[in-house]
Amino acid sequence: MITKGIAAVVVVLGLLFGLYVLTLPDAPETEQLSLQQRAEQGHADAQSRLGLIYAAGQGVPQDDTEAVRWFRLAAEQGSGNAQNNLGVSYSFERGVPQDYVEAHKWRNLAASRLTGDDRERAAEARDALAVLMTPAQLAEAQKLAREWQAAFDARQE
Repeated sequence: MITKGIAAVVVVLGLLFGLYVLTLPDAPETEQLSLQQRAEQGHADAQSRLGLIYAAGQGVPQDDTEAVRWFRLAAEQGSGNAQNNLGVSYSFERGVPQDYVEAHKWRNLAASRLTGDDRERAAEARDALAVLMTPAQLAEAQKLAREWQAAFDARQE
């Protein structure tokens, strides 16, 4: 039997993690081809948008694994939106096994890069995840985020 407290956490998590931001306008096939080409050339924004297209199945077969592949490529380049969507993927087992440590890591990194309401939502989602984690898991997620950031900064020099 689910207690009211646990049910409340589940509702909050559903609201915070539920969906990727899928506000992509319908694009003509030629625009999607151009997006694919830019993504393959390593453009992080195009990679992130292509991940959303695969997550939504917009003009392509819906494929969470392919979405995660594109999110990861953009996230590794420092895209806050892609990091946030990778956190969603790990939170809800979309294209990857559910892993709260990885989800927290990516949401934490996203919260450090995004601005305004997007930053607020990423931070709230990260903090809601922490409630579900053990202290050891939380410490591991924070350590992984710091290590990722240090490696990223070193690549930028």
